[in-house]
Amino acid sequence: MDNAAILAKVDHTLLKPEATWADIKKLCDEAMEYHTASVCINPCFVKQAAEYMKGAVPVCTVVGFPLGATDTATKVFEAKTAIENGASEVDMVINIGRLKEGDVAFVTNEIAALKQAVGDHVLKVIVETCLLTEAEKETMCQAVIDAGADFIKTSTGFSTGGATFADIELFARCCAGRCKIKAAGGISTLDDAVRFIELGADRLGTSRIVKLVQGQEAQGY
Repeated sequence: MDNAAILAKVDHTLLKPEATWADIKKLCDEAMEYHTASVCINPCFVKQAAEYMKGAVPVCTVVGFPLGATDTATKVFEAKTAIENGASEVDMVINIGRLKEGDVAFVTNEIAALKQAVGDHVLKVIVETCLLTEAEKETMCQAVIDAGADFIKTSTGFSTGGATFADIELFARCCAGRCKIKAAGGISTLDDAVRFIELGADRLGTSRIVKLVQGQEAQGY
């Protein structure tokens, strides 16, 4: 798989709290140069980024991030505002505590409310796999499908672990093409990126792949 094919699946990501508009603008410039799938940024920069790129690269943002512990109405407001400001894609965090106590209906209904809020725009559902049991991961695959979301996503990158090959294999088995898969968190090499894609990931959430490609170019690869 060549670099262009990998980059086409990358949500070029910068979610650090200390990021400035200068940092986001650089991210956007890189995304446009390398033709990534999107830029994934915090909500406060969505409007600026959308206006700056003028549709060249989709803007993705996060909702209920990174804990997922805000109430549903707040998440819905965040999502609607993001779309109004020019976001094409929304990555929401589930209410992990509700899942842990077995209230799958609540979690499913919340995802469905967010999908209704974003309409035809892409909704990705972050389930924070590092905090879940295998059974809970399987449950979330079905919940994401039942709620009509577009993607199930492994991680925020802000918890105790990121994407693993085993989690993507589990998602691919349980989702069976009924929703797409995003691996995020800790993807640090091009070989890992290829492996995640081969296992079934349709998107990669990472800040590193563009840097790795730039490094190759600098070395004449």
